[in-house]
Amino acid sequence: MYGPRQGNYDYMGMNVSLIDRVPQDMIHLIDPHWYQYPPLPTFWNYSLGSLMTVLGIISWCGNGVVIYIFSTTKSLRTPSNLLVLNLAFSDFMMMVVQSPPMVINCFYETWALGPMMCDIYAMCGSFFGCTSIWTMCLIAFDRYNVIVKGLAGKPLTIKMAVVKIILIYLFATIWTLAPILGWNRYVPEGNLSSCGTDFLNKDWVSKSYILVYSCFVYYTPLFLICYSYWYIISAVAAHEKAMKLQAKKMNVASLRSSEDANKSAEGKLAKVALVTISLWFMAWTPYLVINYIGVFDGPKLSPLGTIWGSLFAKANAVYNPIVYGISHPKYRAALKQKLPMLVCGETESPKTDTTSQATTGTTDANA
Repeated sequence: MYGPRQGNYDYMGMNVSLIDRVPQDMIHLIDPHWYQYPPLPTFWNYSLGSLMTVLGIISWCGNGVVIYIFSTTKSLRTPSNLLVLNLAFSDFMMMVVQSPPMVINCFYETWALGPMMCDIYAMCGSFFGCTSIWTMCLIAFDRYNVIVKGLAGKPLTIKMAVVKIILIYLFATIWTLAPILGWNRYVPEGNLSSCGTDFLNKDWVSKSYILVYSCFVYYTPLFLICYSYWYIISAVAAHEKAMKLQAKKMNVASLRSSEDANKSAEGKLAKVALVTISLWFMAWTPYLVINYIGVFDGPKLSPLGTIWGSLFAKANAVYNPIVYGISHPKYRAALKQKLPMLVCGETESPKTDTTSQATTGTTDANA
C-alpha cells in the first residue's frame, strides 16, 4: 500500500508529489525536502534502472574475471596482488548489492523494499566504498615502498597484506554501523530508488557524521595518496634524469640494465595506479558535493540531480577492470591463455628477468 499524498504539486493536472508513490512504512524516513517535487517521469526512472543494469553486468563480469585470473594464475599470486584481489572483490560486491535493488526500485519508481533493506543497501554502499578507497591507499603505499624506498623498504608479505586488509574491513565496519547506532541514519534519496546517509537532516549530530566521515574516508586517503604519488613521481623523474645525464657523459644511447628496466616498469605501474585512483575520486567527488550541499543548506537538490550523483559514484566499480585489462601486460597474457575471447589487440609476454615479484603484484594492484 502506498502512503497518503503528502505533496501539493500540480503535476500534469494532478495534485501529486514524489512522496505519493512511497509505501506507508517508508514515509517516516522521507525528508520534507522531497515533498516539494513532482514524481520523476517514468522515462527517467526506467532509464536509470536500465543504465544500472548495464553497469552491474559490466562490473560483475569485469571484476569477476580479474578475481578468476588472479586466483588461478600462479605467477600472479603475490602479496601485492592480494590488494588487487581485495579491490576487485570490493568492486564486485559493490554492484552485487547495489545494482539489483536500485533496478527494482527504479521500475517501481520508488523505494519498494522496506526500511530494513534500505538500511542494508546503504550500509553495503558505504562499506564497500570505504573498503575500495583504503585498499587503493594501501596500493599507493606499496608503490611508494617499492619505488621510493627501494631496497631500504620492508617488502610486503602475505601476512602483512592479510592483516592490512582485515584492518580495512574493521575500519569500514565501524563507519557503516554508526548510523544504525544513532549517529545519523540511512534514508531514501534522490528519486527515492536508492538509500544513503541523511545529509538533509539539520540536526548537528547528523551533520557531524557527514563531516567526520568525509574526513576519514575521503580527505585523509586523498592526502595520503597524493603524498605517496608526489614522491613516486619525483623519484621516477630524478632517476630518469640521472640516467640520461650519465648516458650523455658516456656518449651512449642508454644505460638501462635489468634493474633499470624494473624501475621503468614500476614507474608505468604507478601511472596505472594513479589513473585508477583518480577515477575513484572523480566518481565520488560529485556525491560528496551533494552531501555537503545538504549539510550546509546550499542550492536546492533535485531528485534527478541527486540520484545521478549516487549512480555516478557506484559506477566507479566498473572502471578498475577496464583500466587493468588495457594496461597490464601480465594480466593480458594470463587472460589470453585462459579466456582468449576477451582479449582485444595483441599481447606480449612480460619478461620475467626484468620484472620483480613486487612489480608483478602492483601491476595488478593498480588496476
